[in-house]
Amino acid sequence: MTAKPNIVLIFTDQQRADTFGYAGDPVAITPNADQLAAEGVVFPRCCASAPVCMTTRASLISGKPVHEHGVWSFADPEMRHGTSHVRNIRDAGYRTAVVGKTHFRHGQRHTHDHLQEMHDWGYMEPTEITGPVESMTTDSSYTDHLAAKGLLEVHREYLRCYVRGERERVLQPWETMPCLLPTEDHLDMYIARTAADWIQGYTGQEPFYLQVGFGGPHNPWDSPAEYRRRYDADSMPLSITAKQKGPVAPLVETMLAGSAAKLDQMSAAQNRVMKTYYYAKVSMIDEGIGWVLDALRARGDMANTWIVYSADHGEMLGDHGLIAKKVFYEGAVKVPCIVRPPGGVDGWVSDGLTDHLDIAATLMDAAGAEAIEGSPGRSLVPLIHAGRTGPNAQQHRTAVLSEFAGRDPYSMVLTEGYKMTVNTRTREPLDLYDMAQDPDELHNRVDDPAFAGVREALCEEHVPELLANVNWARLP
Repeated sequence: MTAKPNIVLIFTDQQRADTFGYAGDPVAITPNADQLAAEGVVFPRCCASAPVCMTTRASLISGKPVHEHGVWSFADPEMRHGTSHVRNIRDAGYRTAVVGKTHFRHGQRHTHDHLQEMHDWGYMEPTEITGPVESMTTDSSYTDHLAAKGLLEVHREYLRCYVRGERERVLQPWETMPCLLPTEDHLDMYIARTAADWIQGYTGQEPFYLQVGFGGPHNPWDSPAEYRRRYDADSMPLSITAKQKGPVAPLVETMLAGSAAKLDQMSAAQNRVMKTYYYAKVSMIDEGIGWVLDALRARGDMANTWIVYSADHGEMLGDHGLIAKKVFYEGAVKVPCIVRPPGGVDGWVSDGLTDHLDIAATLMDAAGAEAIEGSPGRSLVPLIHAGRTGPNAQQHRTAVLSEFAGRDPYSMVLTEGYKMTVNTRTREPLDLYDMAQDPDELHNRVDDPAFAGVREALCEEHVPELLANVNWARLP
């Protein structure tokens, strides 16, 4: 056992915060995540720094909000010369590694070509693997593995069919075929096995910091048939489809207009079938997470390892007639957040507001690393150590941000009771939801005279503070 604790960050892609047994989902089969929750602290009000992959990941590693680092949509490889929580942890005496998706760039031939960039970020042992769709054109150790088994063309032909559609017809989400590979060769199972092997083979004297970056449950929802059979579609809860009131926010308008999915024509039965495909992929990843945890147990490291579980953003999954992300509804911006300290605790829930910047601060604090100067992230370690009866057990931040660029840059402010989106440049309010009375976000109150006081209070008390350091040069 090392003097300092090990740290494992489990980070999935496009995973909703509510599709877990521990979150109260009536059908989700997620025993390993549920066990982590039973031995850790769950933060159900964790908000993604952005409802899109690259932008959130830039915030997680840099410790900076979107309006400061300026990566509003596509990654900037030059960011590696700026702040990095991984580099700070490395400099605190850790062996740093990553297995899986980082999404720091687009348009690469083989992830091995970017080892120096990964070292610049602070990863001493990177095994970078792309997400599912990117693996159609980008090689990695995963595609090398498939090629060696004669399976690469099977994998890529599946993805070509998914992207282009069959016979010139776009496939709808409820028509997604199961994975055609052996389950053991699915992208997410390969990542889980590779991460577990890394843990079991680690012989270093330093404590380790390992990121395990799953490519799913990001679409395509290519869950293997054996996992789909675990779910009864007739028992699957339906998506939020009630008619909305009030103005339509610009991001929602854009997503509805540009979607190839015909969710307005989707029947209740098709909705349930679609959701089983997503849940089945969640369950498959949960089994892979079990392999990672088993590797830690086999080494006797569960008593000396911080385990943090989160995702880059959520998935709309049919709510409000949408799939994927790029909006500020709860389905897209709420992410799982479980923090299990070494040895575990009697699990409890904190309703304090938190975000990816806090996760980065927590990882550095757990490592005894230097914090990122100027980062608004606040470590969750003191709250966790104080326990469920601590004075701030149910409070953390008064407000958090999520940001994304559509036709303009937008910033969403979430407080204890309200959610409001503004145009980042002009600060014009665009939507406002009473989250206590309207948790499904069915009534946009931004123009409601009864909410004028709430709107003005949010604009005066939180927006100026949260957006005090806008990088105007990088504003799209």
